[in-house]
Amino acid sequence: MTSTFPARRRMIVGGALSALLLCASSPAFADEVKLPEPGVISVSGEGVANVAPDMAVISLTVLREAETARAALDANNEAMTKVLAAMKAEGIAERDLQTGAFSVQPRWVYPNNKDGENQEPKIVGYTVNNTLTVRIRDLSRLGAILDSSVSLGVNQGGDVVFTNDDQESVRETARLDAVAKAKAKAEAMTGALGVTLGRITQISENTYSAPPMPMARAEMAMMAGKAADSVPMAAGENEYRVTVSVTWELTQ
Repeated sequence: MTSTFPARRRMIVGGALSALLLCASSPAFADEVKLPEPGVISVSGEGVANVAPDMAVISLTVLREAETARAALDANNEAMTKVLAAMKAEGIAERDLQTGAFSVQPRWVYPNNKDGENQEPKIVGYTVNNTLTVRIRDLSRLGAILDSSVSLGVNQGGDVVFTNDDQESVRETARLDAVAKAKAKAEAMTGALGVTLGRITQISENTYSAPPMPMARAEMAMMAGKAADSVPMAAGENEYRVTVSVTWELTQ
């Protein structure tokens, strides 16, 4: 009969050796070398780009009232059809004409209650609003287009926002300015401390634009009563700002 003792002995010895190897390689037994983490510096820079607008976005609203919804809608359709035809005659492309809002609403009258008697509100007519958003790429025609639209029946709206067709190229100019300012600020600070900039670890940006304020709606309503060859306009400049935040490691 063959004895199993030698085999068991080999298993015990092997297990002991494995345990010793694991203990020798564990963090509790091995020497650890920790490198110091590099210092960092975070700096922000703001870039600004000013450019004259090359496009205007306006809203033109036709409002019509009548005793019935059908009559109000017919009157509104007639006026808006003329406005659309006039915009196309001015060279406005189809892609630059878009209906912004449309509504049909009843006009209610709420009688005063007398002698404790509750009187039900009554519908005395209907109002139809149709708003057209127009992008005008030839700013020299803006005043004349506004004037002609009022003559054709536009009696609300007129909000004017001056903007730029290619805003990204303008923001790129502001972005590069922001990065240059951030780097210059960081180099000035590290130079004073006797250290240098290392690798970049993080970059972020925030962009916004500050176009001129749009015209008030009330002004457009008042224009209907004025006669003029064209509405005077001042486009001014649009301002685009980009803020860039950059974090560098420091080399000492």
